Amino acid sequence: MKENIRLVQLSHPTEGRKIALVEEPDLRLLISPVSIYDLALEAIHSSTGIDLLIKKYLSDNRLNYSSVYDGASDWSLLPSFDCPQNPFACLVSGTGLTHKNSALNRQMMHTGAESALTDSMKMYQWGLEGGRPPSGSIGTQPEWFYKGTGHFLKAHRSPLVVPSFGNDGGEEPEIAVAYVTGKSGQVYRVGFTTGNEFSDHVMEKKNYLYLAPSKLRNCAIGPELVIDASFDNVEGTVSVVRGGKTLWSASVHTGEQHMAHSLENLEYHHLKYPHHREPLQAHVHFLGADAFSFGAGLQLQDGDEMMVHWEGFGRALINPISISAKTEELIEIKSISTP
Repeated sequence: MKENIRLVQLSHPTEGRKIALVEEPDLRLLISPVSIYDLALEAIHSSTGIDLLIKKYLSDNRLNYSSVYDGASDWSLLPSFDCPQNPFACLVSGTGLTHKNSALNRQMMHTGAESALTDSMKMYQWGLEGGRPPSGSIGTQPEWFYKGTGHFLKAHRSPLVVPSFGNDGGEEPEIAVAYVTGKSGQVYRVGFTTGNEFSDHVMEKKNYLYLAPSKLRNCAIGPELVIDASFDNVEGTVSVVRGGKTLWSASVHTGEQHMAHSLENLEYHHLKYPHHREPLQAHVHFLGADAFSFGAGLQLQDGDEMMVHWEGFGRALINPISISAKTEELIEIKSISTP
């Protein structure tokens, strides 16, 4: 069985950025370029398969993956995809209510019972009824949310921060997709990556109309970007560790078999907007989750570690939570006119 192509992005204090191909137990460095974004654009504009470019640029330099992964190396992992020259050119977003358990969690969050059908559950049902249209047809529009620009993307082992104005922070184990737009405006799917679509569930629970600001938080992707993964049926595990002991754990499932919408339908409704297909623009788009600790009644504490692992998508993504101790303060907005 052919192994998937798995890439990581790395940084070194003196050698700068690099891409590496995962060849367990090693990472094999590429000579050039220094980001997967640039590698993808070269593949697009040269009409060359990205697998052939990887072979072209492979060096003989190898790193011990475990040393880098565990933070015991001068090399550190970066987010598995980004726009290093211009983080504002990367839109981070997501699709919600794609999994039944996610819709049920939202239902319970806002009603406390399954009897009264909320707008969230109605939207999920619309997805069941029309989210898998025949090939060449347009299906039901899913829920969509904005998370931020590429500045919001964090790497494996980087803390995910609950800001002073936040009410809470909690993991959402998902798979995210990375896209790049060529100079012609054609969008290309680069690959899939493990994601923690970190959100403020306490804020969201106050009122479902607070969903939008509850999503404006940092998030993590990585450590690996899988170029040629199947997104049909993916199984995984999510857990929270406190003080070295597993506090909570659950099996998670994703992929088209477990979702109300097809990937094709989700991609169309995200990329149908012309301003989402600007030349050289990039996207990291989260595809939803079916379990998270907040739904089990757990509220995370400062220093807790969140772990997300998907079978076939490389090593687990681990991030500690950091709750800001600062007091929320007003910011001053100045006028540009003369006083």
